[in-house]
Amino acid sequence: MKAKVYVTIKQSVLDPQGVAVQGALHSLGFNEVESLRIGKYMEIELGDVTKEEAEGRVKSMCEKLLANTVVEDYRYELEG
Repeated sequence: MKAKVYVTIKQSVLDPQGVAVQGALHSLGFNEVESLRIGKYMEIELGDVTKEEAEGRVKSMCEKLLANTVVEDYRYELEG
């Protein structure tokens, strides 16, 4: 089973890296970019577990290490 994890900064939190990249895109002529936020993407290969076990384990991984839930949101998808 594979888990795809997406971590993004919460909408209420300033994203200085996203602002910097947006400014760089504007300086390159991509003025149509109105907003840009930076996030993280992870793929996790899980061993022989049920979908229910995988959901619990991935949620625990996200809350304990992969995402800082004070300033970041996360979501995940399971395949297999």
